Amino acid sequence: MSRALLVPAAIATALVAAGCGATETSSGTNADAGISIFNTEPENPLVPGNTTEVGGSRVLDAMFTGLVEYRSEDAQPENAMAESIETTDSKVFTVKIKKDWKFHDGSAVTAKSFVDAWNWTAYGPNATQGASFFSQVQGYADVHPADPDGADGPQKAPAPATDKMSGLAVVDDHTFTVTLSEPFAVFPVTVGYEVFAPLPEAFFKDRAAFEANPVGNGPFRFVSRTVGTDIKLTRYDDYQGADKPKFKDLTLKVYQSRESAYADIVSGNLDFMEELPPNALAGRKYEGDLGDRVVKRETLNNQTIAFPFYTAPYDNASLRRAISMAINREEITERIYAGTRKPADGWVHPLIKGYQPGQCGDYCRFDPDKAKAEFAKSGYTGEIVLLSNTDSGHQEWAEAVANSIKSTLGVEARFVPTTSFGEFRQKVNAHEMTGMYRSGWIADYPSIENWLTPLFRTGASSNDGLYSNPAFDAKLAEADKAPSEEQAIELYLEAERMLAPDMPSIPLWTQTTIAGKSSRLKVANLHAFRKLDLASVEVAQ
Repeated sequence: MSRALLVPAAIATALVAAGCGATETSSGTNADAGISIFNTEPENPLVPGNTTEVGGSRVLDAMFTGLVEYRSEDAQPENAMAESIETTDSKVFTVKIKKDWKFHDGSAVTAKSFVDAWNWTAYGPNATQGASFFSQVQGYADVHPADPDGADGPQKAPAPATDKMSGLAVVDDHTFTVTLSEPFAVFPVTVGYEVFAPLPEAFFKDRAAFEANPVGNGPFRFVSRTVGTDIKLTRYDDYQGADKPKFKDLTLKVYQSRESAYADIVSGNLDFMEELPPNALAGRKYEGDLGDRVVKRETLNNQTIAFPFYTAPYDNASLRRAISMAINREEITERIYAGTRKPADGWVHPLIKGYQPGQCGDYCRFDPDKAKAEFAKSGYTGEIVLLSNTDSGHQEWAEAVANSIKSTLGVEARFVPTTSFGEFRQKVNAHEMTGMYRSGWIADYPSIENWLTPLFRTGASSNDGLYSNPAFDAKLAEADKAPSEEQAIELYLEAERMLAPDMPSIPLWTQTTIAGKSSRLKVANLHAFRKLDLASVEVAQ
């Protein structure tokens, strides 16, 4: 049977119980209309295997369809391009894809389209951000040998032995097999993430041409990109998926601040914004501004502060623990967010199956006395700096966090803004951060593993601060190959508890997401992964 359909319903139950907000439905829509939505500038060219941030993900989500997709209402995975994903041992998987599916250039999507894309993403010299998602495929070490002194060291990784993973094999045009180095029951759930998308032959023949005019296999095809302004897509009328859009043109408008985007939502110059800025949330101002144009639900994302382990003083565990205990999460979430945020007590999201409260322990509780004692233990007496981009509504809370640290620890602490999200992420990825920095996570797929492995495993795709704990890595590996889901969850929870003394990042809060739409949209639902559910959109006639 298809393992991709065997994820337990507990995720759906949790989301429903948490009061996600009613799903809108309607009838009749303007199928020739165009809509505009908020976006940040993508960090990189629009290639799935090299995109792990939100600005690029929103574009690729519309342009590509993977083996599985995650339902808007409950985050459950269901087959998309996959006809079936079968296994008997959670180590060898046979994937059958649907026939007659085309890329936007008219070429066929085949099993080879997936295998070639996955091999390209995993190949070390390509230096993609999504490479580590393939680390469990047999032969990954041959295409992506380990760097002997880490990404920032003077030594270079040895040359790969090959450019193809031995664990991937094309059986025929519509079938391929995936052999993992160890059993990993979660694997079929992960493959809905965009780094697992297929790529057409055109990409491999001329990558520069593809980046200038990317070709996907999803419900929308690329039209144009003006850096700093917008990305334009249009409906692909030969799309074979079930989630066919009910409108024609999609413009992702790039904003330098959420405040300016919010003004456009209020005035009707923008059709959808998936998260309103703090100045709209304070005092529930948005209710008066938008009325019945408010869209809300609890979503699978959190806000955190990350540390650059590659520079002092943030490589000091006592300092990291002191900073966390000096943050008054309850006061900040109520004052700035009017209760739409919930203080976090661990790294795994409360709506994910396996979540256990209190995993962070005392280190995530506001405790001035313990914070001061831990700060004294750190021996640090200098300034504390918090860095963040300012185009996504982070300035208010970042300033409040810096002030909380300053008043609690009696140390100079300040917020230092940068400009665009794309510029900010480039510095993060280049390991050029000179202070602790705003971070956060939106689930790639609905599994407890996704809140731990990509962020904290040594060398993982989103382990931007270069945190490393061999014991933690070993516990994750043990969990990955557990014989049952229940046993795996217990081991992942043990791994999460191991993070608390190290505080590799500071959990701040989860949220009920407040979005806004224009009066033109009859229906516009929020996805569980904090994005517009494009398939739900209906435009007034």
